[in-house]
Amino acid sequence: MRKSALLLILILSASTISLFGQERKVEGLVKDSQTLTALEGVTVSTGPENSTQTTETGEFSLNVSLGDSLTFTFIGYLPQTIPVGSEDWIDVFLRDESRALDEVVVIGYGTAQKRDLTGSIAQVKGEDIVDRPGTNPVANLQGKVAGLQVTNSGRPGQEPDVRLRGTNSINSVKPLYVVDGLLNDNINFLNPSDIESIEVLKDPSSLAIFGVRGANGVIAVTTKQAKKGQLNFEFNSRLAFKNVSKRMRLVDAEGFRTLYDEQRANQGDTTYDYSDWKANTDWQNEIFKTGIVNYNDLTVSGASDNNSFRMGLGYSHDEGVIHHERHKQLTLSLNDELRISDNIKTGIVFNGFRAQLPVERDVFGAILATPIAPVFNDDYGLYHALPDFQRAQVNNPLVPIEARKNSQIRLNYRAVANTFVEVGFLQDFSFRVNLSADYGFNQFRTYQGLVRVYNPDIEGEDKSEISDNTLTSVNQEQNKFYKYQTDWLLNYKKNIERHNLTLMLGYTTYMQGFEATTARRTQGEGMEIPNDPDYWFVDIGDAATQRGGGSGWEYRTLSYMARALYNYDNKYLLNASFRRDGSSAFSKGNPWQNFYALGAAWTVTNEDFMATQSLFDNLKIKASWGSLGNQDVGGNKYPMYPQLVAGNSTVFGNKLIPAYGPEYIPDPDLHWEVVKSWESGVELSAFENRLELEGVYYNKVTDDVLVRIPGIFGSLPGLGNLGRIRNNGIEAAASWHQPISEDWDFNIGGNITTVNNKVIELSTEGYNVVSGPSRTEAGYPIGYFYGYVHDGIFQTETEVEQAPENKLGSGDFKPGDIRFRDTNGDGVIDVDDRTMIGDPTPDFYYGLSLGTRFKNFNIQFEFQGVHGNEIMRTWNQNQFATYNFLQDRMQRWNGEGTSHWEPILDEGRANNRQYSTYFIEEGSFFRLRDITLSYTFPVETLQQVRLKNLRVFLNAQNVFTLSKNTGYTPEIGGSAISFGIDNGTYPVPSVYTMGVSLNF
Repeated sequence: MRKSALLLILILSASTISLFGQERKVEGLVKDSQTLTALEGVTVSTGPENSTQTTETGEFSLNVSLGDSLTFTFIGYLPQTIPVGSEDWIDVFLRDESRALDEVVVIGYGTAQKRDLTGSIAQVKGEDIVDRPGTNPVANLQGKVAGLQVTNSGRPGQEPDVRLRGTNSINSVKPLYVVDGLLNDNINFLNPSDIESIEVLKDPSSLAIFGVRGANGVIAVTTKQAKKGQLNFEFNSRLAFKNVSKRMRLVDAEGFRTLYDEQRANQGDTTYDYSDWKANTDWQNEIFKTGIVNYNDLTVSGASDNNSFRMGLGYSHDEGVIHHERHKQLTLSLNDELRISDNIKTGIVFNGFRAQLPVERDVFGAILATPIAPVFNDDYGLYHALPDFQRAQVNNPLVPIEARKNSQIRLNYRAVANTFVEVGFLQDFSFRVNLSADYGFNQFRTYQGLVRVYNPDIEGEDKSEISDNTLTSVNQEQNKFYKYQTDWLLNYKKNIERHNLTLMLGYTTYMQGFEATTARRTQGEGMEIPNDPDYWFVDIGDAATQRGGGSGWEYRTLSYMARALYNYDNKYLLNASFRRDGSSAFSKGNPWQNFYALGAAWTVTNEDFMATQSLFDNLKIKASWGSLGNQDVGGNKYPMYPQLVAGNSTVFGNKLIPAYGPEYIPDPDLHWEVVKSWESGVELSAFENRLELEGVYYNKVTDDVLVRIPGIFGSLPGLGNLGRIRNNGIEAAASWHQPISEDWDFNIGGNITTVNNKVIELSTEGYNVVSGPSRTEAGYPIGYFYGYVHDGIFQTETEVEQAPENKLGSGDFKPGDIRFRDTNGDGVIDVDDRTMIGDPTPDFYYGLSLGTRFKNFNIQFEFQGVHGNEIMRTWNQNQFATYNFLQDRMQRWNGEGTSHWEPILDEGRANNRQYSTYFIEEGSFFRLRDITLSYTFPVETLQQVRLKNLRVFLNAQNVFTLSKNTGYTPEIGGSAISFGIDNGTYPVPSVYTMGVSLNF
């Protein structure tokens, strides 16, 4: 028995030795895991003495023994080891190392690999936004970044309303912009074609280094540099057409006469005489047009081992959708970097900008003017006046647009420059000095001439009259602004075995100022100022009427800062930052404040116990906490030094002596607002990096909000750090990239952000800030809508008699009026029944993208939307004249049971014009934001005509919008405390673009 067992063991051992010693051939194919492109030159080995490389088709063949392991290595890709089994063919997919680990992002005063960071930074490549027409690159970030809410305006050159993770303060919402290191308040001067990347910094660990300017978030822009290689020329051209795809549903002439006749009857007026008012004018058609947009830019670049140079010139012509709106812009960019030696380099970045701004026209007149009025009287050659029931308040919409076209000169000039010197020493140290400046000059001249219109109501043969003013006038304004910044940065970077440390110490100064002068002069009829730009100066006209004014401010900050990035074995990460800011605005009190942050992360996939799993390529759990500052507290640049305002005058003898006093009394301990913020979340990549996912929970509490303190018994109010505001929510972003073959792949991505905004404290108990229908007070969101609840329509006198007592002071309730809800149940309708009737802050906003590439064709769809917010309609709320009617008014109450929502037509019923849910509209919308179809010509074809690259594309923006609001757009921005109010908002048009991009 024992002999038999021993014999069996010897036989099996011999067989195993034979099998392991037997060589055989294994073949396979190596591809990029994302693009499925075959990789040539990949090293395949079982050891130092047995290796080969893949062919140009990505294939390999190697003799192996059972038990060997194949290792695949290639520059720029993560190495991969696969045990040899019984298979004869192996498909291998290598992961791009730059995509998986080494994505470099911009952080405050430097760059870092994203894998070393503990915070939330989103990056958008310049190539992802350049096809979309628009002078402001931020507008094209809409729907692309979780946490970032961009509300666009359709007006040419208009800056969008940008909010990052909610509204932090009652004083400001605007994020900080950083362009190549220079801190700024906008990026209007940049040509989108010059942008390499845009980073959005959202969490405390990445924002604290910006100190008093980091609380509202940071949008950092890096401009393009030349790529190493031969001289390269690039030309881009885009031609676009835009129009208003959604018109407001207003009644035509027949509908207007029906409603107006009924209104006059309800008011006890006689029937209106329409003899001279028989037109059927669609004023929206009259003012709107198809706008033409053209963008062109040419760049030249080249780089060697020691020098890189890039220069770009851009020109844009952007017409609005209202006649005679034109925004023209010329940009010049220079970027030059010189490496003097192995340890010394220097460079300069310059952006020059000149813009001719459009004459800003609005849609207000077109939605108010009655359709029964003609546009023009051919016999007199004059524009037609409107009927007497609205003439005093509403002008013919074509008078300001056509009769006063080209009556403004609005020019902007701007020069932004950065220069640096960086010296490396002692192997691990570098010292960098940045000197930056931004200088702008604006010039405005406006002419107000006399315009005569035809008025059929005038008796006699001459039926012309001056339209809306009897004096010609000229207004002039010139202003300049300037910013100067210096950064002195010492960096240290050291890797010791498993310890990786990056340190930064810095000293920075910043000065910003503004100066403006204004003047006005008028001239009466008979000695009018000529309608000629050569005469649009305040030295023309009646010297006695000249008036002037001016304003200006300047402040400085001085800061010390430090940052440490540490990781142990690429598993455990720690980020810490500190900044101490001193401000001239508080030199009277306490000028210094400290800001700081700490972040930690655990890269789980780098642990040994995760080495054998293949599902996750990267899994990071992260959290950060910090204290951020907000110095943007509205127009007051010197909170410790209140302006003097007029007080109660007095009489001494026969003289009236005016009195002046401070606007408020500042708290001696006044300081900047502070945001205490924290977040926690996860980042992961899975399935060969096809899936990318990032999700965080954020919580921000703004302490020490600057708020007015009501005075007692008529005394002066105070200003103190008494407010407290909270924003929290969840943001998530995910994407999936699926290669199907070398010629075909598709991608899908999306992001969503929830926002819960609440004012916790605001000065003294019961204190509130009111701006029209918007109200801000403790216990509610910022800028919520405040008014009465529409509870139906009074149908009969009996219902009126049985209703709660009316103490509104705006007339008794009558049948046909809106019934307001007695919200406090005291049996009386009065101001105490006003309540929260809407919130302009959405519950969540989101973006979705879908795309596919087939060979040289590429198509991309982008969707975007918001949900859970309300809009307050005010353009037809305060009526001092009879305006045109929405078509909804055709469903008005005109007898018992005829309507339970639309009130009676009667201008005398002031109760129906109270702020109430009658004027509240749903603000949620879903929009097909963008479609881009492009084709890149094959290299082989282009070589025949000596081109390096040629790409053509078609693009469509704002193709359709699903919404329920009555206005042109559900996108309505505003200030920190008043937004989402539709007072005749400018349309956001649909834009259709064709373009070409070529390199030679």
